[in-house]
Amino acid sequence: MPAVVEVARAHGLRLAMYWIQPATVLVAYYHYFHGHGEAIASQAADPACEVTLPGLRQPLRIRDMPSFIVDDGTGAGSDLSKLILHGFRQLFGQMDEQEMMVLVNTFEALETTALEAIRPYLESGVFAVGAPTVPLPGAGDKNERVHLFAEDDKKGYVAWLDAQPARSVVYVSSGSLLTYNAREAEQILLGLRQLARPYLWVVRREGRSPEVDRLLLEEAARAADGMVVEWCDQVRVLSHPSVACFVTHCGWSSTLEAVACGVPVVAVPTWSDQPVNAHLLEEEWGVGVRAERDADGVLTSAELARCVDLVVLSGEMATAVMANARSWKDKAREAVATGGPSERSLRSFVKMVQELDEFARRAEEILSTSPSYP
Repeated sequence: MPAVVEVARAHGLRLAMYWIQPATVLVAYYHYFHGHGEAIASQAADPACEVTLPGLRQPLRIRDMPSFIVDDGTGAGSDLSKLILHGFRQLFGQMDEQEMMVLVNTFEALETTALEAIRPYLESGVFAVGAPTVPLPGAGDKNERVHLFAEDDKKGYVAWLDAQPARSVVYVSSGSLLTYNAREAEQILLGLRQLARPYLWVVRREGRSPEVDRLLLEEAARAADGMVVEWCDQVRVLSHPSVACFVTHCGWSSTLEAVACGVPVVAVPTWSDQPVNAHLLEEEWGVGVRAERDADGVLTSAELARCVDLVVLSGEMATAVMANARSWKDKAREAVATGGPSERSLRSFVKMVQELDEFARRAEEILSTSPSYP
């Protein structure tokens, strides 16, 4: 929101930016606007082309970049991409003009390389304060969490989860914005049936078509092993011992919650930072696998079933994914523990603000007693 910077400047307020995407995305945007934009744009038509950005451990393919900087201008979302990219361009221009501290919703161990890569360019300070920035189960009362939608357990999904065997449930959610068309919903249902596993699927009421409603009614009439809900407490679900894997759109909040809860992931990214997050989940952290869409951009039933099997059945990949998921869960808990890295980082940010305030106060005192002070 570039206008916020202008408001802060007009009122003489010090400004810190809260970056709600991964530090890796911060690196990608920074270098896109500082010398790498043309190189990235020239390769945008080739999803497999690799681009090396300063400081990152490995190159990012075009398909793994934030969607707004690799939109070739021909897609249905190109106008929106241009609008959002213009906003980011303004923001990074303002960051160049004005010293701006940056708080990032990540933790040091998770994105060490990306945080080290961006700090030399943002000398006012980059502080990793997340992992995620929501209370985890066992870290406090559940009422401390704020939910985007009204809490609703009319269907009793928690009791249903309690009745399922350990590591059996496939949890499917596309977040708070995306909706399904009829073919997308049909393919997901067919894939879940093929898996023959209990499933919990979140399908929001908003924007749901009559065709999707019909499919869901037919599924309910089948006395299926699954449950479809309009809302759930995602952290509570991901923390439940019956959940085997998470089929996710790879929004950053969902990504962090999966990592913090130690749940293997099937990544199905669409736009914005989601392709980067899918890359991190699969290739950097090794906690899941990225599903491929068909020519129409749909996750097919066969691909859904294939990917879930890869991360939950016995086998070399599933074993490695589960081990990595447990390891990152432990590191996330360490990060948000009292006195842990995220708290120390936040305290160092507060200390820096206090020191800057004290410096400004003393400078004002000196200037006010100077004969030449106007």
